[in-house]
Amino acid sequence: MAVPKKRVSRSARDKRRANDRIISTQAVGTCPACGASRLSHHVCPSCGTYKGHKLFADADTGGDTAQT
Repeated sequence: MAVPKKRVSRSARDKRRANDRIISTQAVGTCPACGASRLSHHVCPSCGTYKGHKLFADADTGGDTAQT
């Protein structure tokens, strides 16, 4: 069984836990091409564009836009 030799300080513990957070709501934006919601720095799931470039043709993967 692993036993720590020294006590971990509050700052070291908190630095380690800094990346254990949930993705914030600020990371969710709208796609400039279709207006659907998407994560920042990710390909749009509904139209398949990223930074103005069409990355894949079949974009019908179940995005947020409903066709009526």
